[in-house]
Amino acid sequence: MHAELYTDGVDEITVSGSIVRIDLVSLSPTERDENNAPKRVLRQRLILSVEAFANSVEVMQKALQSLVDAGVVRRTPEPRATTGEDLGMLHARSKGKPNASANFR
Repeated sequence: MHAELYTDGVDEITVSGSIVRIDLVSLSPTERDENNAPKRVLRQRLILSVEAFANSVEVMQKALQSLVDAGVVRRTPEPRATTGEDLGMLHARSKGKPNASANFR
């Protein structure tokens, strides 16, 4: 059996030379912040070469596009950035509400 890891999201991505570090976090069942919301706690770190990271992003973009095409997530327009570029946000469809993860806000 292969080990599996659940994550509530990515907290930080750090690039140092040719190495990319991705910090995976989950919401603590016991620790709370000043607003009484669950704290995001580092659970694991992925360490990849820049090439592996770039390939992973491409694979995830294809998976995301498949989710958009299937109607699982939708893109909503954001107000125009100061550069005039149109930015988009993603919302997962879950009982009509956006996903609670900060990575989907």
